[in-house]
Amino acid sequence: MSNSVDNSAAQAQNGFQPKSWPFEEARRILNRIGNKTPPKGFVLLETGYGPSGLPHIGTFGEVARTSMVRKAFSELSDIPTRLFAFSDDMDGLRKVPDNVPNQEMLKAHIGKPLMQVPDPFGKFESFGHHNNAMLCDFLDSFGFDYEFQSSTDWYKSGRFDDTLRLVLSHYDEIMSLILPSLRDERRSTYSPFLPICPRTGVVLQVKMEEIRLESDTIIYRDPETNALTETLITGGNCKLQWKVDWGMRWRAFDVDYEMSGKDLIDSVKLSSQICRTLGGRAPENLTYEHFLDELGQKISKSKGNGLTIDDWLKYAPHESLGYYMYQSPKRAKRLYFDTIPKTVDEYLAHMQKFQHQSIDEQKDNPAYHVHAGTPPTEQSVGLTFNILLNLASVCNAEDKSILWGFVQQYVDNASAESHEMLDRLITYAIRYYHDFVAPNKEYRAPNDMERAALIELCEKLKTLNAAATPEEIQTEVFEIGKRYEFADLRAWFATMYEVLLGQKEGPRMGTFIALYGVENSHKLISTKLGL
Repeated sequence: MSNSVDNSAAQAQNGFQPKSWPFEEARRILNRIGNKTPPKGFVLLETGYGPSGLPHIGTFGEVARTSMVRKAFSELSDIPTRLFAFSDDMDGLRKVPDNVPNQEMLKAHIGKPLMQVPDPFGKFESFGHHNNAMLCDFLDSFGFDYEFQSSTDWYKSGRFDDTLRLVLSHYDEIMSLILPSLRDERRSTYSPFLPICPRTGVVLQVKMEEIRLESDTIIYRDPETNALTETLITGGNCKLQWKVDWGMRWRAFDVDYEMSGKDLIDSVKLSSQICRTLGGRAPENLTYEHFLDELGQKISKSKGNGLTIDDWLKYAPHESLGYYMYQSPKRAKRLYFDTIPKTVDEYLAHMQKFQHQSIDEQKDNPAYHVHAGTPPTEQSVGLTFNILLNLASVCNAEDKSILWGFVQQYVDNASAESHEMLDRLITYAIRYYHDFVAPNKEYRAPNDMERAALIELCEKLKTLNAAATPEEIQTEVFEIGKRYEFADLRAWFATMYEVLLGQKEGPRMGTFIALYGVENSHKLISTKLGL
């Protein structure tokens, strides 16, 4: 244990204090435990998953961000860590999801624990087993290091029993915390305990008629027969309402860190109070902001607005999604198709910068956190996603071999094998171009001044050496723009984008012309101007 303390102290003496948010969060955890290994022998981070639906982009974000904090903690301390991915699979099926088959069959099982609902896909023992398998496959596909935990397993195995007894013994205190947060009609029937009906298997939300500490039982009225029914709170015969469940779980596991969305701020406060009532200590918490759709509205699974994981991965590498999640978790961000090119290029820029930074500087580079400290070392060739999009545009590319032909003239000895990321980017760029750029192209004719500037650029390209560097070409483009009465150079570049490419924004022209070829670029301008 002294090693981790010495590590941290040595880093502080050397002035090593990364400012990136995962390190800030990791320091909060380290302060929480006083730089000492907790009695349980490790630091525990947790993420939660409600398996009433398939894993989604929010699930990815929470596990990715928590993993970044875990990695940062490992840089500050040698104290072991574990990450629990907890599935609340004992929850009752509240409604039938829209995106699954056999809807009528599922309606007959409303209210039953998800692990008791038949799998509508017919592949697993239950709907809960199916969605848990999807969660694990999903997390495994991104290489996350986690331990899957099932609510049903913990309740039914009896491993929650001691903490459930604490909930029973503090029943009145917990009720006094929860009831003020409820509407009047809900208060009359609320109980922390949700018994599993022995007749129907349904998770019941019923008022408690009596609690019996000496026998670990509760008594309630069966809502259908009106008969008084006594049941154990242990052994999986009951589960807890989710806010109480959350606090109970923090106490049972001794969770040190868990993130949650802005919409759960009040729930975190209540669950933290419950955890303390049970004699535990609530975990350190980071409240992250919501993702917004193209209209600035919160993304919702039920609405289906915004992007899905599959949407993003169709048009961009998963590393760029990790970078998107890294950025400012406490700030609301638009998550829509038009954010993809900018996000990919920012990720690539950080990757390129990483190779030239000191070890300490690298720890504040997003690429460090996206790649768990070890980004790949594939050599950058300076080609951005936007450049490739525009190359696909002028080529009307249908397959990547066309774009690779230009790239191989631009970069010596480049190939799909030696530049795996570039090969992936070319594939994504073609897809994105055909689905989003091509349908929205809108060329315009230049005015007389703009036409004169473009003609001069066209003539200049005739005199340039075919091997001119992107920097040399960019300089010539700048100089031509300065000689005309554009409001500023931004207006000159906008002219080129709108007249030559049919879009409002575009690439760095020096790089684009070098990639597309000086002669091809001359022909492009000539064609658009009718020369």
